[in-house]
This record gives sequence, structure tokens and C-alpha cells, in this order.
Amino acid sequence: MIKVGITQGDINGIGPEVIIRTLADPRMGELFVPIIYGASKAFSFYRKQLGDVENFSFQIVPSARDARPKRVNLIDTCSGELHIEPGKATPEGGAQAIAALRRAADDLAAGEIDVVVTAPINKENVQQASFGFTGHTEFFADRFGGQPLMVMCSDLMKVGLATIHVPIAEVSGLLSRELILERLTQLRNMLRSDFRIVEPRIAVLGLNPHAGDGGVIGHEEQTIIRPAIAEATAQGILAFGPFAADGFFASGSYRHYDAVLAMYHDQGLAPFKSLSTGGVNFTASLPIVRTSPDHGVAYDIAGAGTADCTSMHDAIYMALDVFRNRRWYAEITANPLRRYERERGADVSVKDLKLPDAQEE
Repeated sequence: MIKVGITQGDINGIGPEVIIRTLADPRMGELFVPIIYGASKAFSFYRKQLGDVENFSFQIVPSARDARPKRVNLIDTCSGELHIEPGKATPEGGAQAIAALRRAADDLAAGEIDVVVTAPINKENVQQASFGFTGHTEFFADRFGGQPLMVMCSDLMKVGLATIHVPIAEVSGLLSRELILERLTQLRNMLRSDFRIVEPRIAVLGLNPHAGDGGVIGHEEQTIIRPAIAEATAQGILAFGPFAADGFFASGSYRHYDAVLAMYHDQGLAPFKSLSTGGVNFTASLPIVRTSPDHGVAYDIAGAGTADCTSMHDAIYMALDVFRNRRWYAEITANPLRRYERERGADVSVKDLKLPDAQEE
């Protein structure tokens, strides 16, 4: 079974609660082996706080290798005392979140778990724990290499971001033809390998109001975005736009595309969260599979027992689907000659195969 590592997030937010509510469903254990990375004291605390999760229990294991199917396994990443203060941003909450995240990343790199699902962290208090990244996306990119693509996914739409966690004042300066072309290529590859869409259609949003109105309200559409779309089209990518963001979402045009490329964070996430019921934050274009609920720590309801675990459910399901889809895609795109030789018992490279000449006299 697929081993799913689940990091606790901020112990003072709703991360532990949505994890508990999700894994309290015994059917989840039929799909994968759950391994929580976090403080056992925190999960015991919230288990007592919640009066309607009688089905939830966990066993502490020393490593992911010791995890057992049909049980909730927990790797305790906290030693010593623990102070839990629901609804408060504390240095300890940040430190505990990062300790769990780093342990899960190590196990993911070692192949001890297959995918990772991260509960939300507070981007401020994790800096006190010497985190040094603006979010999970940047952390996993640094840990595993590659240029990450942040994509918000739901049954309604998929929205990728050209720029991620950067100040709005810096967005225009960061945009370039090369960046947008790279993002479109990443989106196409992701949709094909991770979601089994044979030839996806991608809509591209403009940066400025009304997509620049032909240069009247900004020049980026004319000088950067349109040329990038034209180059992507020449390379066989089905990219369309740029579209004015407000009309694009308000008219329901997003329904005609497999994905949308937004120029900056809130341009994509505000309509996504407004229109989608539940959603998943997916870090695409990395060699590992990482997903997360699309919400934050929600200090305002932490400890109240009212958090909705739908997004955590969906994040786990998506991680499983992407993991399986990548294996499927690797199989169907593998070199058939190499597979043929391997099935005959000789694992040789393609360059070692004796191929016939293209033309014979």
C-alpha cells in the first residue's frame, strides 16, 4: 500500500483537528498507510477536545518502516514538554511544525514514504524556527530541486501561478516571456502525467485590468504575455489568451479549459477559493508528490471543534491519484524496445540495441 506522510502543521491551528477527523474514518485505512509526523501530546490533546471522533486512535512508531496498514501511525517529532495554546501564534508552534516537516521530508527523500500531505503552517512563526522559506512550496523545491509550480486544484478548475509568494510590487518585474513559457510547459506536462489529460487546453490571464486594453492600461500583455503564448503555441501547447481575469471567472469561461495560468497569487487564489467547494494546493513539477489543504491555520476557530476536514480528505486523495498516475504515465511513455529486452531478461540500454537500418537495399 502507498505510504502517506502527513505533517501536523501548526499545533495551535486546525491542522491536528482536520487530520484527526480525516483519519477517524476507518475506510481511509483501506486506501493507504497513514503516517503522521507530529507531537503525540498534541494529537492526544485534540483527541480529548473533540467529542465525536471515537474511532480515532494512533500508535507511535519509531520510523516509517515500522508503520502498519489499517492503523494510524505516528512518528513523534517532539521531545520534552509541549505547550498547546489553540488560536495563538507562538514560537513553539512554529518550531514544532518545522520539526515535523523536516522529518517527513527526510523520509520522503529516503523513500520511506511515497507522498507527503502537509497541514498548514504560519509563515510568520516558522521564521523564528530558522525556516528561511516563504512557504511549503519553496521548502520542497530547495529540498528536492527543480522549479516548483504552485497549482490550486478542485473538481471545478486548476489554477497555476506564474509567480508565487512575492510582494505584488515585484510581480511585473518578475514576469518574462521565458517564465510564462516555462510555466505553460510545466502546466501541460503536469496535466498529462499527473492528471491523464492527453492534450490540455490552458487559459492565460492578463496582468492588468481588462488585460491591458491593448496597451492603454499597461504593456505587459503586449510585450510579454502575448509573445509567450505565441511561442508556446508554436511548440504545440494549446494556450489561449490573455484574458481579463474578472470577466474570465465571472462569465464561467474557466469551465472550457483544463487549467488556468494566473500571473500572481491572489489573482488566481481569490476566484479559486470563492468558486470551489474545497480545494487542494499541489506542488507540481517536482520529483516528489506533495499536496496540502487549500486553507490556512485558521486560528480563529482552532480548538472549537468546528473545522471542516474536506480539503484534507481531498489533499490525501489527490496525492494518491497523482502518485498512481505518474507510475502509469512512466509506463506508457517508457521506451518499448528497452521494456522488450528487459522482459526477455536482458536489462540493456537503448544504445546497446542493434536496430535495422532505415533503408535496406
